[in-house]
Amino acid sequence: MDDFEVLIVGAGPVGLCLALLLARAGVQTVVYEKGAVLEEDLRASTFHSPTLDMLATLGITESLLAQGLICPHWQIRLHPYGDRAVFDLSVLEKDTAYPFRLQCEQWKLSQALLAALTHEPNAQVHFGVDVAGLDQDDTGVTLRFGDGRAPVRARYLVGADGAHSIVRKTIEQNLDGKTYPETTLLVTTRFAFEDHLEGLSNVSYCWTDGGNFSLLKVPGRWRVSIYPKEGVPLDEQLSDEQVEAVLQGIVTRDEPYEVIEKRPYRVHQRIVDNYVSGRAVLVGDAAHLNAPSGGMGLNGGIHDSFELADALTDILRGGAGAARLDLYDRRRRPIARDQILAQADANRARMRERDMGARCEILAGLQAICADPVRLHAHVLRSSMIEGLRMSQAIT
Repeated sequence: MDDFEVLIVGAGPVGLCLALLLARAGVQTVVYEKGAVLEEDLRASTFHSPTLDMLATLGITESLLAQGLICPHWQIRLHPYGDRAVFDLSVLEKDTAYPFRLQCEQWKLSQALLAALTHEPNAQVHFGVDVAGLDQDDTGVTLRFGDGRAPVRARYLVGADGAHSIVRKTIEQNLDGKTYPETTLLVTTRFAFEDHLEGLSNVSYCWTDGGNFSLLKVPGRWRVSIYPKEGVPLDEQLSDEQVEAVLQGIVTRDEPYEVIEKRPYRVHQRIVDNYVSGRAVLVGDAAHLNAPSGGMGLNGGIHDSFELADALTDILRGGAGAARLDLYDRRRRPIARDQILAQADANRARMRERDMGARCEILAGLQAICADPVRLHAHVLRSSMIEGLRMSQAIT
């Protein structure tokens, strides 16, 4: 007899969201997380409109709105001149209840989901658990642990355990794709850039002389993504002196910047060949990795969790067959590959343009889009991930 109906490995926002959806559908679910606690670290911070629509059905969106910053527009900017293309998200007012981006740290979503799960009798969440692997057969999946605890069994297992997924490795699915050669540095500071850069949006992607940076505001601080200069050793670029020089290049001031946090990261564009292997299923970063520009990784993972929750509920409660998981793969994987990864790659290529003439030409084209309501609506439908979701739902 199975111990549970669904096992989830990974208690990030995607795994916790899936657990809450399943528990509220009456599905017995247990989550195992390697970490001892939820980390409050530097990760995603942008929530798109359709994600807020989805999370509203769980009663989570209002909590995020209370803890985040509404971003009614975002921009691409030529620094220090101030020329910019501003994408007004209010044109989405007929497409969503939330025609804006929300800037809110990812861990706040995880905390809200975990708090909601404590009230669900069909859900358990265990931290500090070392998952060693899994075995599956025609009727279920057995999860093995590395800390001496007895194996557990369920009808289905989900790998929501991120880029280094033990579930993905065990079912021998490879994250095929590429890793960009550069290392990016993410720093946070309380300095009020908006008081010094006229017309700055809460989300701003900026070209600067010989490089680029981005500014994303969250409550009480700005997150600055510093993209590397070619030919400069990595250690030098990550030094306090070099970080200070980059920040001074954004806004010059007489005193040094207070850097609250900083961390380097590599950017990947990768996806598995199939989200499903028998009764083991992948979701979120375990299935696909992309550049963080545009915030599509976290949002895409949440969208995965809603589609997968529907699929598992259809199977476990609605009598659907295994083909329903195939539909999950066909709905989500092409969107990740052709929409999320492709857009992230195009965003990176655009912002890494170094020729000033080409930059001005790109910017003029974007400004023309922003000035045309029809073209602007089409553009932000795509960049806000609404178009991709509609395409996904059309697959039957």
